[in-house]
Amino acid sequence: MGILEREAKAFKHAKAERISAARQNAAFFLISGIDLSAALSTRGEERTALLIRLGRLIERERLKGIRHHWSYDLNRHIALKQAYDSLKPLGKEDGDPAPSRSPRRRSRLAGHMEQPANRNGA
Repeated sequence: MGILEREAKAFKHAKAERISAARQNAAFFLISGIDLSAALSTRGEERTALLIRLGRLIERERLKGIRHHWSYDLNRHIALKQAYDSLKPLGKEDGDPAPSRSPRRRSRLAGHMEQPANRNGA
């Protein structure tokens, strides 16, 4: 393969990535009203506020899915989660995007997080 063919292939690949990113930015803006490229450049409290807002949107979408609501959209749910993952800090552990306000769910999650000291629970 010649150098011209490699450059053409690299150009096509870069163009496809730019188109994909533009589609994702437009779709995310329509879903949440947040400009993803501007959100990626935020730091500190502003980014924390965006993460909290996204967490609430994800939680609302999750509840729609659980309740089989007619307006639930799996693609919207996936897009919100991908945006949340791209905005969250790298060192942050995976977990719930937003803490649940439901006492039943909180108690279930709290029981799930506790690990016994030994395998036999002692």
